[in-house]
Amino acid sequence: MAAVVAGLGLAALSDLFSVVAGIRLRNLAQKGSGFFWTDQQKLEDAAELYEKAGMFQGTAYLACAVVFLCWFFRMRRTTGLMAPDQFRRGPGWAVGTWFIPLANLWMPYRIAMEMWMAATFLPHDGGQRQARTWPVNTWWALFVLGTLLNRYAGTSYKNAATLQEVESAVGWYLVADITSIAAAAAAVHFAVRLTALQRRKAVEGPYGLGATDAASAGRIPA
Repeated sequence: MAAVVAGLGLAALSDLFSVVAGIRLRNLAQKGSGFFWTDQQKLEDAAELYEKAGMFQGTAYLACAVVFLCWFFRMRRTTGLMAPDQFRRGPGWAVGTWFIPLANLWMPYRIAMEMWMAATFLPHDGGQRQARTWPVNTWWALFVLGTLLNRYAGTSYKNAATLQEVESAVGWYLVADITSIAAAAAAVHFAVRLTALQRRKAVEGPYGLGATDAASAGRIPA
């Protein structure tokens, strides 16, 4: 768990570095596209720093992805033992779905939701599982939004031919980076909560400690 938090923290730190470098480059690009031409050397240095920030992001994201996927797979295997009926696919899909184009914007979310429900206590009255799923939904919404914004910004930055276009592309990158920072924070919350749910259910059983009271009241078998 600590490795996952550290990996997500490193990714968020790389995004923050990119935000700082992006603001500097965007400000210089704004000056250069106005009435006063900015110093060319400063603009080149800012662009070089921004490229380095991007390389740092790539390295941080790769390290974070490896750690997160290992945790995601282990959690799928563990929660699968608790409630195998909650899952449509085998544990290997917890890793494989991330590498399927387009499907990786939806299928990992479904697996995450299945794990969340599998780690949730069964209701004492034998009804359907009811759980607050906003940690899963918030994380995934921010993750997908950040991914799409980053792709759009990357295409815009690559095709930029003027300072105005560079400024616009960097602006989109800033929005994408800030969204990714929020997504990393949401991912930490999701991972910590899911791990806590899984461990608690492993210790207390499928109904939780309240199952004893419910059994004595005749609502579930003792």
